[in-house]
Amino acid sequence: MKAAFITLGCKVNQYESNAVASLMRDNGFTVVSPDEEADVYIINSCTVTAESSRKSRQALRHIRRRHPEAITVLTGCYSQAYREEPEALEEADIVLGNKTNNRLIEAINAYAETKQRQISVIPHRKEDIYAGFGAAAFEGHTRAFIKIQDGCNRYCTYCIIPKSRGFSRSRSLQEIEAELKSISENGYKEVVFVGINLSSYGLDTGHTICDALALAQHTDGIERFRLGSLEPDHITDDVINELTKMNKFCPQFHISLQSGCNRILKRMNRHYTAEEYETLCLKLKDAFPSLSLTTDIIVGFPGETEEDFIETEAFAEKIGFMKVHVFPYSRREGTPAATYPDQIEKRVKTERCARLQSVCDDLRTSFLKNMIGSVQEVLFETPKRGMQLGYTRNYTPVSVKYDHPLTGQIRQVLITGTTEDGCLGSIEKGTV
Repeated sequence: MKAAFITLGCKVNQYESNAVASLMRDNGFTVVSPDEEADVYIINSCTVTAESSRKSRQALRHIRRRHPEAITVLTGCYSQAYREEPEALEEADIVLGNKTNNRLIEAINAYAETKQRQISVIPHRKEDIYAGFGAAAFEGHTRAFIKIQDGCNRYCTYCIIPKSRGFSRSRSLQEIEAELKSISENGYKEVVFVGINLSSYGLDTGHTICDALALAQHTDGIERFRLGSLEPDHITDDVINELTKMNKFCPQFHISLQSGCNRILKRMNRHYTAEEYETLCLKLKDAFPSLSLTTDIIVGFPGETEEDFIETEAFAEKIGFMKVHVFPYSRREGTPAATYPDQIEKRVKTERCARLQSVCDDLRTSFLKNMIGSVQEVLFETPKRGMQLGYTRNYTPVSVKYDHPLTGQIRQVLITGTTEDGCLGSIEKGTV
């Protein structure tokens, strides 16, 4: 049978789709592009915002219209967090949660035999341990991902993720080490560590995230590694000190901010103040002079005044982020913030998002211009429109005009200019 994946949401979802795809190949399935004809289409859903849930439903309905005879599977965070809604979608022949992805092949076979809908969504429990399977190959990617943590214990007042992902749990060092070896054997030079609350890795096992990162540092063939999204209060002085000793570590930190206003941070149940966040950023800049800082900011949280918003805007400018993902607050049923009485009108959220995005775009332009004249190590990806594209260690996109493909190669590049969203460069003589 042919199977195709449509993956929405974060890098963890991307990783899990690759892992399930590998399992399916091992069991005789042929995995094809979602643009091709397939016998089974798997929609790995997201529900971090209401728009994410809508897009998940839309993807399912699109596949049903386009491929009416195929088996349709809806799985992932939307199924897990809001079980009754996905179950009511008649377009889905099979509904699984992210906890029951390991039952996918069994469910497909059962549906193919009986034509009876298969539904398996099991709630997460506090005693759950890390479960899953590896994905050592990532078609179409130069970088590999490795998931080492799942779940979240933080319960921010706006977030449905604890319901969709359960409590924080960490992958064993033995499994991580084995998968890193497989990633290296498959020719990947860079690996990205990902998790739902990545920086909480090891809190349930007595280890630290640096224990996991040290495995990449010592894996032959892997030349660079970087981290996914982090929580600021988990990045301790000890963690920073250990990272400075790892020469394969790429100094790009995506540290969730959500608001630069202490009053709003408290309402969000975030576990730090703006001042503590700033202190952390200063420590990181001191430890890694060439680093980049990226973040997420939620605009229009219930009760956010114009003054609160201006405070966040000023804070973003003070930190000087390389890139900011700006989101309007999305009301999620089942979270405390959804019941707050002082919800912000959509038009106000839209206007504030545009204002903040403009400020952050200017910050990115300034960051990119400051790269001009420097020599950067670039890992190249797939060529596009005659240009060789890659990323520096601090995750700045770089385009180079070069006659031969450089995919998967690491080269020293002189940064000569900027584009709308990245830098231009030339290969340093003697590096090719």
